[in-house]
Amino acid sequence: MKVLILMGSENDLTVMKEAAGVLEELGIPYEMTIGSAHRSPARVRRLAAEAEKRGAGVIIAGAGMAAHLAGAVAACTVLPVIGVPLESSALGGLDALLSTAQMPPGVPVATVAVGKAGARNAGWLAAQILAVEDKKLAGELRRRRRALAQDVERKAKQLEKKQ
Repeated sequence: MKVLILMGSENDLTVMKEAAGVLEELGIPYEMTIGSAHRSPARVRRLAAEAEKRGAGVIIAGAGMAAHLAGAVAACTVLPVIGVPLESSALGGLDALLSTAQMPPGVPVATVAVGKAGARNAGWLAAQILAVEDKKLAGELRRRRRALAQDVERKAKQLEKKQ
């Protein structure tokens, strides 16, 4: 396992699968499980503390509402933690975004956008972090960025021809 994906409840699976999909596409091994900062704090502490020994280089943690999961994980490890705020309250994920982003100095959580787009970007960010030590992965990420730029150029030319 290179990435541990942790979510607060099984209700978060549809969103967190987006991060897993990016990792699968890039061939990055991961594990995905559930652990609640409030309902199973001992499990969260254990998962965070053991992640590095088990080969993880990055942890992605997604939670909604009070969203303390990523922060609770970050408090128990020096591995990079990426927080994915989820829409699960009447506030549309704003509460989760603020809870995830507002960490005290010395215990950072990299925070991405709310929801599925954020989960996908968490997968990409995890890959970029791992690519610091993996030249092959770094090359693949560079190739994909070039492809994104080429796609924009192609679409721009198509649009210009229509005018």
